[in-house]
Amino acid sequence: MNHLANSTSPYLLQHANNPVNWYPWGPEALQKAKAENKLILVSIGYSACHWCHVMEHESFEDESVAAVMNEYFICIKVDREERPDVDQVYMSAIQLMSGRGGWPLNCICLPDQRPIYGGTYFRKNEWTSLLFNLADFYKTKPAEAEEYATRLTEGIQQYESVPFVAEQPEYSKGDLELIINSWKKYFDKTEGGLGSSPKFPMPNNWQCLMRYAHLMQDESVAEAVKLTLHKMAFGGIYDHVGGGFARYSVDDHWHVPHFEKMLYDNAQLISIYAEAYTWQPDELYPQITNEIIEFCQRELMSPDYGFYSALDADSEGKEGKFYIFTKTEIEDILSADAELFCIYYNITDDGNWEEENSNVLFRKESDAKLAEKLGLQVDELLAKIQSYKQKVFNARSYRIRPGLDNKILASWNGLMLKGLCDAYRAFDKPEYLNIALNNAGFILDNLITKDGRLTRIFKTGDINQVAFLDDYANIIDAFIALYEVTFDEQWLSHAKSLTDKAITHYYDAEKGIFYFTAADDEQLIARKSEIMDGVIPASNSVMARNLKKLGLLFDNENYQEISAQLLRNLVPNLARYGSSYSNWIMLLIEEVFGTYEIAIAGDDFERLRKEIENNYIPNKIMLGGKKGSLPLLQDKFGAGTQIFICKDKTCGLPATNTNDALTGINRF
Repeated sequence: MNHLANSTSPYLLQHANNPVNWYPWGPEALQKAKAENKLILVSIGYSACHWCHVMEHESFEDESVAAVMNEYFICIKVDREERPDVDQVYMSAIQLMSGRGGWPLNCICLPDQRPIYGGTYFRKNEWTSLLFNLADFYKTKPAEAEEYATRLTEGIQQYESVPFVAEQPEYSKGDLELIINSWKKYFDKTEGGLGSSPKFPMPNNWQCLMRYAHLMQDESVAEAVKLTLHKMAFGGIYDHVGGGFARYSVDDHWHVPHFEKMLYDNAQLISIYAEAYTWQPDELYPQITNEIIEFCQRELMSPDYGFYSALDADSEGKEGKFYIFTKTEIEDILSADAELFCIYYNITDDGNWEEENSNVLFRKESDAKLAEKLGLQVDELLAKIQSYKQKVFNARSYRIRPGLDNKILASWNGLMLKGLCDAYRAFDKPEYLNIALNNAGFILDNLITKDGRLTRIFKTGDINQVAFLDDYANIIDAFIALYEVTFDEQWLSHAKSLTDKAITHYYDAEKGIFYFTAADDEQLIARKSEIMDGVIPASNSVMARNLKKLGLLFDNENYQEISAQLLRNLVPNLARYGSSYSNWIMLLIEEVFGTYEIAIAGDDFERLRKEIENNYIPNKIMLGGKKGSLPLLQDKFGAGTQIFICKDKTCGLPATNTNDALTGINRF
């Protein structure tokens, strides 16, 4: 075994038996490269990545390829989910060199870690040829290698950076219209989503657009959101048998997924489907929300209520094998009932996927339309499908399962905790809140150190690991959400404490931006700031929104000023490509429309909180309880239970019922 044998990362352990002499990222490998004046080969991926497995099998398990790698390079394997800081640096390099990125990510660096070449997946022959050429280039033309590394490193250090903007602009609805009108050009008005293939769910994009559509009364954007939510839920990207979404579809109509299931996707999709139900109720939304939660609870939740990272795309060495069915297999499971199930999920004898006779399950028609065609009542159709689906699920459970990445990451658990709070907010199911509280307890017990700082990865007996800004941002966001559905101030106290730690260790006041790594962390060749929203919102955008909320809840001017500074810096970028700045745009929406502070004070707070939540008010924060120490709650407790609507440091007259309170909102 190589130097990965003692790793705890499932991804690194997958490579522990490779003939490549892999090292984990760390002083041993980095010092060895300098001592031997060897190029560093940094190979980055994650355990659920299909093409990472392919390159491993083709190249890293091959003795002849490994011999070349071992002869000329110090080879380092990195789990991008454990070390997103390392991934961020070398992904920037790849994007600067080629204009694209992805995983596996392979970067060749000088002994001092500065990159000179890189790419993603390489076939075996081109990989071997590339390695020989780069080794020869470094040996024969070291000055050229040094010059290129210098220029590329300067580019990495500037990549995704923004200038400091001192003057506060006036924001308007016109700014929002300019941004969204530019974004609309990318909407797929037939299949939903953005652009063509491949298609990613991008839940933060659609949450932003949903809020814009509601507040700006833009019906065309509203239709794009609803179309996307329906198409995704009907498509093969969704696991109709066991719940949960795959990472993306390889086609433009959500049919064939890249089968890995990631916690971060499913956590955010819980939030978007839950919020969509409050916005414009549709019975599809609670079904999808509940099935995702059941999937996460069944497949990704540890006995201690932490959530694991991912399920692999592959099982038995084949992508998607766990999830696909032939029509014959369905007939064997369901006998005479198979025909209806096959009609519902478009299963055919010939199949609808690349593997012969195999099917990826997907839906085409609404239950109402299909029931009418088949001469059934909708309730009758749904009852039958639910029964058949359970039988197929039971049969599938005997298959060899995809691999589990059992890392528990702070950042992604924050997303999941937020999703559970959003689901409870929308559907008032106590079981959602119970899971959320158990998960929050796990985070407090296992991911916060004695000095109040976060650790990114849960490892038994080891709580001294590094954490990154996304860990702080997403845990803070989740704790704020948990306060808003419980009015238990301990969660705000934890959120505030972590916020203060983040400002101390990650914020640069001169640049008006948070770094991704702490000031006392390992220093890489570039200290990066994450500002562009992707499949997960950027840590800076999440922190900006957290600071806005906490600034209002605690009447903290410093928090609000940092939030305002972050937004000022980014506003000039927002119209360029809305999809990459959706979380920033949501903050801009809140600035334009203001934020309602809804305080419910008194013994009957829980009933009134639920009634308020049944109304779609995306630009609000909730606070209250039987008692409370927050500034806005001072002097609010008295006779009976009252609702106070406040905005811009002004509160209206108290209301004793929800209707009067909502009328008060309309007066602002």
